[in-house]
Amino acid sequence: MQSLTRRQLVVLVLLTLSWGINWPVMKVGVTDYPPLTFRALSITLGLPLLAVALWVLKVPFHLPRRHWRELTWLAVTNMFIWHICIIFAVRTLSSGRAAILGYTMPIFSAVIGALVFNAALSARSWAGVGAAALGVSLLLWHEFTQLAGQPVGVALALFAAAVWALGTHLMRRTRIDLPTLTLSFWMTAMSAVVLSVLAFVFERHEFRLPEPDAAGALAFNVVVIFGFSNAAWFYLARGLPPVASTLSVMFIPVLGVFSGALWLREPLHWQDWAAVALMVVAIASVLWPARR
Repeated sequence: MQSLTRRQLVVLVLLTLSWGINWPVMKVGVTDYPPLTFRALSITLGLPLLAVALWVLKVPFHLPRRHWRELTWLAVTNMFIWHICIIFAVRTLSSGRAAILGYTMPIFSAVIGALVFNAALSARSWAGVGAAALGVSLLLWHEFTQLAGQPVGVALALFAAAVWALGTHLMRRTRIDLPTLTLSFWMTAMSAVVLSVLAFVFERHEFRLPEPDAAGALAFNVVVIFGFSNAAWFYLARGLPPVASTLSVMFIPVLGVFSGALWLREPLHWQDWAAVALMVVAIASVLWPARR
């Protein structure tokens, strides 16, 4: 097992808080506002903040032509499909359900690692994956009847999670010898172009200024999510083994459920509290130092 450095731990805590809270924030943002437009504006307006971070930290912007093809594939698996699918899933489902389904990603990651990349997982890692799967099942305990009536949203969230899991493995194994912030900047820039084109093609007849609630959600996504969180995730995904990086963020759906319950009055049950304990077990399984 790989223990976290102090910097990785700080980044993980901030990432968990920001992404966990963002599920009900996104729900508010897209309830009465076009989802592709919301996501395109979030990414496009967040890009300058990322550029400022690169400039202040003296991180190079240059991306050699030989890396363009691989970076495009990383952007497709880590950003394009996730952001397109999950924003529609959030609009269709409750914020808590979307968060739970989106964070089936570590389960997909373990399976893809074993089947596609021949990754040998320890018994402790598989125990963590099992705890995460059981925790997700408990969080969904009271949702199956409602989810059955919303198959498109469920399918979109699960597909997004599976592709993101593949992207995490590819990010860990990338041969691009550039700083993670550089990769994050260019993937974000590519995503801004793709989402903007899709928003124009499919939602231009709905273009309008956002209402105050949607504007607040948009500002949160611009500053926190695309100004910090995405780059923070790529930093962890590139620096930790895929199972460690994916299971380490398993507290995010728990935060999504509880913040949705407090803010949007989505119901809580005893299974939600049991899932908290299981997520702690899943995180500890990959981050707690092994005995020597």
